[in-house]
Amino acid sequence: MYLKRYQRGFLRKEKRARGEVWVYRFRQTRHSDGKRVERNKVVGPVGTIGKSEGAAWKEVERLHMQQLANEPEQATAPTFRELAVSYSSHEVPRLAFTTQYLVRHNLDDYLIPKWGKHIAVDIEPLQIERWLKELNQNGLANPTTAKIRGVMLQVYKHAQRVGLISRGDEANPVKFARASSKSAYKATLITPAQAFAILMDLPEPERTLALLSAATGLRISESLGLQWSDVDFVAQKITVKRTWLQGRVGEPKTSASAAPVPMHPLLAEGMLRWRVETPYAGESDWVFASFKLRGKQPREGNMIGADYLRPAAVRAGVLAKGDKRRFGWHNFRHSLASFLVASGTDTKTVQELLRHTKVQTTLDLYSQSMPAERMVAQGNMLTAIFGHNTPAEN
Repeated sequence: MYLKRYQRGFLRKEKRARGEVWVYRFRQTRHSDGKRVERNKVVGPVGTIGKSEGAAWKEVERLHMQQLANEPEQATAPTFRELAVSYSSHEVPRLAFTTQYLVRHNLDDYLIPKWGKHIAVDIEPLQIERWLKELNQNGLANPTTAKIRGVMLQVYKHAQRVGLISRGDEANPVKFARASSKSAYKATLITPAQAFAILMDLPEPERTLALLSAATGLRISESLGLQWSDVDFVAQKITVKRTWLQGRVGEPKTSASAAPVPMHPLLAEGMLRWRVETPYAGESDWVFASFKLRGKQPREGNMIGADYLRPAAVRAGVLAKGDKRRFGWHNFRHSLASFLVASGTDTKTVQELLRHTKVQTTLDLYSQSMPAERMVAQGNMLTAIFGHNTPAEN
């Protein structure tokens, strides 16, 4: 027969602001997560109860404190902070590393400071809407506040799934809080002539990195995550197996991101030239290894962008001197897509070359492109960049 465990707890004298008191300590099951945690209750002043522990125990019995110690913590409506902590502990670790960073940033810097102490189910949709608008007025762009709203929505959904709050719509105010995701940002596009000027202005390996970005539209984290074993010169393809961002190796953003990328002969020529030149040319070496760290890890994309790419873009006329607009490696990706669409490339081919997971509904009307078509599309961009020149020419 199973007998329920009974705890007596223990007593301790402690000094408080108003003098020495008897404190009753015990362990209790916390309602929010079911864990056993230590609790304490002040029994009373030592001067009133007496210095003997026996007298203190009599006061504990008179106040029925042992009954409290042997019951689960009474359920109370959880705060948003409790919901957020549960979500951060159980769901965020499942996300890609880059996504984890952004989610925790939104939780720690925006959501918890604003809503942490509020009872979660008492927050109203219009309160959330007004707050998001205030963030817009204070300089945050619509897509940013929409992402903050999205994280808040996931916090509530998680809490409903695990039973921290009711599963009814009335317990999730974010469902009814609107936030615009329309962006006023327009990416600065790089023309083929400007791309050529940037390439010729850069030293190695920055030139090869820029060539790779311009030809394939690879995200900078994907380019920096490449090892030479991922570059297949015979099959004319590059395979994205990992990413490098913020000093950590991560997984590709989506399953579509891991699709092979075609490597046109013009691109292969530039990649092969760099492999001959770099001291880190082994199969397991990083393609864009850090010389400072003796090849042990790749270089950092934001630093290369600030120190090399942006100054080259200014000299190429892409940006005016002192221009504060956002500009980086991702502009090559935008420019590639824009060029291909403008040149009449099949939209499905563009989607596959850039390895997007989702496309507009109209893309379903297009036929599946063959790898040869993607190679031609990439070649068109490279031919437009170089014209009759070759990557080695200055």
